Amino acid sequence: MPMTILTVDDSRTMRDMLNLALSEAGYRVVDAVDGAHGLERLREEKPDVIITDINMPRLDGFGFIEAVRNDPGYRSIPILVLTTENAPEKKDRARKAGATGWIVKPFDAEKLVSAVRRVAA
Repeated sequence: MPMTILTVDDSRTMRDMLNLALSEAGYRVVDAVDGAHGLERLREEKPDVIITDINMPRLDGFGFIEAVRNDPGYRSIPILVLTTENAPEKKDRARKAGATGWIVKPFDAEKLVSAVRRVAA
């Protein structure tokens, strides 16, 4: 059974691009439109890896990461942040919240898949 990746991004275009890149690499992809929806999908799907944006309505990426890390059942799931943000203080905040890695948009499909493989190993 292929690994499941949960993508959390408020941009339909970005979700579609992630779905294409990851499904072509053999992953099963489920998506969510923001952090609150991401927490719902997390409970339904129990993904192997999570990829999340930072700037989203309802619940941003920082709050989403913290919520995931505060639940012992999901604490070990790798979380990659995929965002246009690249300020060191934002990266530091994401790391402190529990992010595993950071990828800046626009992403390269091969580098994305490589990052997923690294954190999922």
